[in-house]
Amino acid sequence: MAIDRRQFVALAAMAGCAPRTAARAWAASEAPRYLTARQRAGRFEAVVMNAQGTTDIVVPLPDRGHSFAIDPARGRAVAFGRQPGFFALAFDLAGKQAPKALPLPAGRHYFGHGVFTPDGTRLIAAENDYEQGRSVLGVYDASAGGDYRRIGEFDGGGIGAHEVIAMPDGRTLCVANGGVLTHPDYGKLALNESAITPSLDYIDALSGTLLEHVTLDRSLGALSLRHLGLAGDGTLWFGCQYNGPAGDRPPLVGRHRRGHAPELFAGPPEVLRGFGNYIGSVTADRSGHVIATSSPVGGQVVYWEASSGRYLGVTPLHDGCGIAPLGDDDFLFSSGNGTLERVSPARPPIVTLPAASGLAWDNHLRAI
Repeated sequence: MAIDRRQFVALAAMAGCAPRTAARAWAASEAPRYLTARQRAGRFEAVVMNAQGTTDIVVPLPDRGHSFAIDPARGRAVAFGRQPGFFALAFDLAGKQAPKALPLPAGRHYFGHGVFTPDGTRLIAAENDYEQGRSVLGVYDASAGGDYRRIGEFDGGGIGAHEVIAMPDGRTLCVANGGVLTHPDYGKLALNESAITPSLDYIDALSGTLLEHVTLDRSLGALSLRHLGLAGDGTLWFGCQYNGPAGDRPPLVGRHRRGHAPELFAGPPEVLRGFGNYIGSVTADRSGHVIATSSPVGGQVVYWEASSGRYLGVTPLHDGCGIAPLGDDDFLFSSGNGTLERVSPARPPIVTLPAASGLAWDNHLRAI
C-alpha cells in the first residue's frame, strides 16, 4: 500500500459541530433505524431516524450528502459528500461525541460512498485521483485511537469508483467502477464519452491486491456501473446508468457471482423504459430474497427475485431514490419531496411520512 505523504486538506471547521440528540437515544430502541442525508430549510444534514421520520440525531453537513459507511457494532458512521465530494464526516450514532472531519489529500475527491472493514480497524472510501484519471480507495485508520488518519490508498482497478462494499467473507471489497472519467473542474461531465470503461473490481481489503476484474460485453460499454447490493446468499447485485443515446434501452440491473460472467435483467419493456436509463439505489429486503432497484429519473421502484433474477413487480414513486430494507418483502422509500413510504411488490405503498415543505431526502437511505 502506498503511503500518501502530501498535505491533508482538512475540514476542521465542521469538527466542532456537535449533533443534536433526541430525548430517546438510538441505542435504547429496538425499532429499525435508518441513516440518510437531507436538505431542510436550506440546510444540509445527516439524520438517524425511524420509519416514520422521527429523528434521533441530526448532524450538520457542510454541503450536500450522498451515502454513508456504517459500523453498527461500534455505533458509528461516516457521511460522504456527493460527487465531487470534498468532505467526509465521522460521527457516533448515539450523538455523544462531536463529529470529526476526515483528511482528504490534494488531487482527490470522494464519490459519496465508503465502507468499514468488518473488524472496524479501517475505513475504505471510494475516491477519484482526478489529475491521473483513475479510481482509488482511500484507507483510513478507524481503530481505537486511530483518529481516522489517512494511512494510504489502494488502486481502485478502473475509472470512477462509485460504490464500494464489503463481501460476506469479511476480507474482500467490491468496487463498482463507473468507467466515466470526470474532473471536479467540470462537475459530472464525462470526459471520455466515447471510451467509457465500466468494471466490477474485487480487491483484498488488507493488501489492496486486485483479485478479479469483471467487465461487461463490448456492446454495453456505455453502461456505467454505479450501485451495489448483496442478496441473502452473498450474490452481488448492481445497478447501472446508461451514457449512450437516450432512445436506447439496455438492461440496467444485474448480478455477479465470482468467477462467472455478469448476468443482466431487463424486465418487461414498459418497466425497462420507465427507468429512464438510470438506477439510483440497489438493496435487498431483510430476508435477502427480494432485490429492490430505484430510479429517481423514471420515478419507480422495481423488484426482482434474488435467486433467479425474475421480475416481481413495480411501484411508481415520484422523485424517489433512497430505499432500504424494512422487513421481509418490504422496504422503506424516501423521496425528494420529503415523503417516506413503505413499499412492497405485493401491495400499494403506505405513506409513513407525508410530503413536507422545505424538506428533501437525498439519494441514499441506509438501514443501521
